[in-house]
Amino acid sequence: MHNKNELPDYLQAFDRLVHIMDDLREKCPWDREQTFESLRKLTIEEAYELAEAIVKEDMEEIKIETGDLLLHIVFYARLAKEKNAFTLAELINTLCEKLIYRHPHVYGNVKAQTAAQVLENWEHLKLKEKNNHKKSVLSGVPSSLPAMIKAMRIQEKVSGIGFDWKQKEDIWDKVNEEIEEVKEQAAVKDDPLRQKKLETEFGDLLFAVINAARRYGVDPEIALERSNLKFMRRFEELEKETRNKNQDLGSLSLEEMEEIWQKVKGNE
Repeated sequence: MHNKNELPDYLQAFDRLVHIMDDLREKCPWDREQTFESLRKLTIEEAYELAEAIVKEDMEEIKIETGDLLLHIVFYARLAKEKNAFTLAELINTLCEKLIYRHPHVYGNVKAQTAAQVLENWEHLKLKEKNNHKKSVLSGVPSSLPAMIKAMRIQEKVSGIGFDWKQKEDIWDKVNEEIEEVKEQAAVKDDPLRQKKLETEFGDLLFAVINAARRYGVDPEIALERSNLKFMRRFEELEKETRNKNQDLGSLSLEEMEEIWQKVKGNE
């Protein structure tokens, strides 16, 4: 049995965190009031803050936000212990057993040479697990996920059991087909259901574009967020250029704004 000082530094740090969590739960008025339900929205917020730090490639922020998420996991385990539901050790060991079971290419005799083969094995194993044999392949996709992330997870799930384009280049025919259907519906004038149908066609197009990004190894959520940040940065520079010239942005013509925009792009 190791004494505390013989533990690896990360285990000493984790032990310290667990004891701090116990102190907070017992001595802090705010922490004493928290429940699974009250923490839920805060956990979601922390996950988004971590996602933002990842997009920005800010390692210091990633460290901080990952720590905040770890605190939430320890907090949930403490709440569960109070309810005699499960302990932190049971939580961790359940995860370990699941990881060992779902990685037979590491802990067993199954062969998997590529990430795609690993994912395919993963999905088949999940379907075979206890109480899971009657569930849909898509049952593991949370309904509350943002639509873009949900679309990618749906596509990854069905790809894991072989329902996917054989060649990634084949996806472009589908993307082009959806573009044409959007254009056709946009040109309709008199249909009272025009807007609803147009929404459907745009949805199909977005789903196809997300699928294309996935097949080319691009995370569409990260790609779009980086485009958002790039646009915001350029537009703020456009505003700055306008202020420096003592001009009112709203009074400029589109051509004048475009000229400044191109200048901003050229300066990057």
